[in-house]
Amino acid sequence: MKVLIAHADVIVSAGLAALLGAQHDMQVTAIEGDPLEYSGADVIILDHRKGLEHMRRAAAAHHGEGQPRVLIVTQLEREWEVRTAMMAGVHGYLLQNSDTEQLLTAVRSLSRGIRYLSAELSRCVADSFTRIGLTSRETDVLQLLAQGQCNKSIARELGIGVGTVKTHVKGLFDKLGATARTHAVVLATRRGLVSEHYSH
Repeated sequence: MKVLIAHADVIVSAGLAALLGAQHDMQVTAIEGDPLEYSGADVIILDHRKGLEHMRRAAAAHHGEGQPRVLIVTQLEREWEVRTAMMAGVHGYLLQNSDTEQLLTAVRSLSRGIRYLSAELSRCVADSFTRIGLTSRETDVLQLLAQGQCNKSIARELGIGVGTVKTHVKGLFDKLGATARTHAVVLATRRGLVSEHYSH
């Protein structure tokens, strides 16, 4: 199988190339440029930012079927980071501290068209979905709460009534097990449900 490595971290890239290059069933190419310019790869390995960028651009280019599978190798392990990547359509997600065995399993799974998410990440993402079950509107309200906005400005921003905002805030408290707005934001941040930069 042909594996293309276009990871932003040079050291990670070199390590991946060495580990995968030693496998008799893999033909490995490491590049610094745009993976979309290279055709014929079965699996592309990228970091989180480049992975999301690649999925966006590949979708815009309407390449559809027959596209290489995308594996993200990253240190980012928070629920929303993993979820964002999976929802963008990446096929595999692997943490940089994974062992060689996991890396090989991930690449081989993807080349066969099977998605790959390590056991601990699958658990964390599944947990977040079952445990939380926030509606998209509650998620919007949560992000604005995290920015310190009051009910009135949240209502204005989302084009809904203040009473509706209060209902959503109450729903958030119930689902997160929070007792106050700041408590809700702290809990949500700890669980990776809001972007880190909002909560400071």
